[in-house]
Amino acid sequence: MRNGSNVWRQEIDVTACVDIQIRCDHPCPSEEKLRQWVDAALEGKSAEVSLAIVDEAEITVLNQRYRHRNRPTNVLSFPFEAPAGVPLAFLGDVVICAPVVAREAQAQGKTEAAHWAHMVVHGVLHLRGFDHIATEEAEMMESLERKILSQLGFEDPYLSIEVIERS
Repeated sequence: MRNGSNVWRQEIDVTACVDIQIRCDHPCPSEEKLRQWVDAALEGKSAEVSLAIVDEAEITVLNQRYRHRNRPTNVLSFPFEAPAGVPLAFLGDVVICAPVVAREAQAQGKTEAAHWAHMVVHGVLHLRGFDHIATEEAEMMESLERKILSQLGFEDPYLSIEVIERS
């Protein structure tokens, strides 16, 4: 996902170096907010992350190519693994679909900011190696998401989903 327009940062004395690419016309949070949420998900670890905000057409192509699902999704993460012996702070790419996030926020009765923060945190946690395939892994990841989002001033992101599912 690196577009080649930015020089690789070799120094890793910053908490987060975030390359933000906004590739759609749909409204999205400010770059300052996006960086704040990435930083929170890194929990003080020094790293570089690429964050792309895209439309449904682009996320559908990526979802089909890499997950074999021919539909738009909210967030995709592409962890980067540096070759052995090459010290890079680059964790990988997070791609978020702005229109899907907006629709989901409304359907789940959340503010868009709360859902955006959740998607950014969720995507970055995937880059850090967390997953939600197995129940135990999902519980660990969701617990960490709740903690980080609470520190950012947001409510439990899974409450509104649980209420909808019980209805």
